[in-house]
Amino acid sequence: MNDIDAWVWWLVGAVALGIPLVVTAMPEFGMLAVGAVAAAGMAGLGFDIVVQVLVFAAVSVALIAVVRPIAARHRSQRPQLATGIDALKGKQALVLERVDGSGGRIKLAGEVWSARSLDVDRAYEVGQEVDVVDIEGATAIVI
Repeated sequence: MNDIDAWVWWLVGAVALGIPLVVTAMPEFGMLAVGAVAAAGMAGLGFDIVVQVLVFAAVSVALIAVVRPIAARHRSQRPQLATGIDALKGKQALVLERVDGSGGRIKLAGEVWSARSLDVDRAYEVGQEVDVVDIEGATAIVI
């Protein structure tokens, strides 16, 4: 096998590793494919098979060691942008009808919502500002 054949085989290996990457969405296959491309470069430069395999292993292991923890950390983070009901929690609202433990009405994000007080003994009068702490169904829970 001459040098040209070696780099071609490494590229074939890289493509072969790219197929399960697409099918399974496992990024490790992509990292191995990059290692194979690096080994193809070494073969193209005329290095022998030992150097090619060492470069393949070193690049692949380095990518997996560095990229996997970053990807895992990114995957476990919650999105920064709150949407839907989560976006309403923590917002201020204006009391339109007296709000107590049994109910009332507030204006929240430009809409009229039913609301009740988190503390059943506490009441909020018309015109007061309250904070939304939770949403249960179509009812805002306020303090």
